[in-house]
Amino acid sequence: MNILLETCGRVLVIAPHPDDEVLGAGGTIARLAAAGNEVYVAIVTEGKPPAFPPETVRRVQEEAGKAHALLGVKETFGLGLPAAGLSETAHSELNTALFGLVSKLRPKTIFVPFVGDMHIDHQLIFTSAMVAARPHFENYPELILAYETLSETNWNAPYITPQFTPNVFIDISEWLETKQCFGSQVREPPHERSLATLRALATLRGATVFKSAAEGFVLVRHVL
Repeated sequence: MNILLETCGRVLVIAPHPDDEVLGAGGTIARLAAAGNEVYVAIVTEGKPPAFPPETVRRVQEEAGKAHALLGVKETFGLGLPAAGLSETAHSELNTALFGLVSKLRPKTIFVPFVGDMHIDHQLIFTSAMVAARPHFENYPELILAYETLSETNWNAPYITPQFTPNVFIDISEWLETKQCFGSQVREPPHERSLATLRALATLRGATVFKSAAEGFVLVRHVL
């Protein structure tokens, strides 16, 4: 048994928006669930009118539910904070929402968006996730990994904002196709969210560690 799979325990994947968790860690979610880990997903934001029509929001939520069922997610939590509006939301509200969920689930492992992503929702959620996972709380998460999201993580400003340099690689050779289960977010090439680009990134990350496909992560904390 892979050491990572043995030690991950209960897992919480924190996604700013529906699709981030699939694009960033879909293969890993499927692999962890297949190995018997309880995997939960928190979708922090929800589109609010008038910027997001209600029918669009419903369609995306339904698609997220189907994607999570395919990946083996045990339960999905929608925190309902405003998409693309977290910078105008009291940060204490975001802190409270994530702390409440982490306290309820007591995950041993959490996956978070990368702090250097261009979308400010991602940056704020990373910060609040770290607040919720502070090590002086009882049963705090021992393993924290930051994932990359195409069209967010790679749009950073080199040498100015944090650079995503993965130092943990999870082999998803048998689970690569699961990253394609969120159809509405897939675009035609050469868009970064095309199936071809998703495969290319997974192939690149895999080749780095001599695997057919992998997802890369930045290790934020690991308590042994």
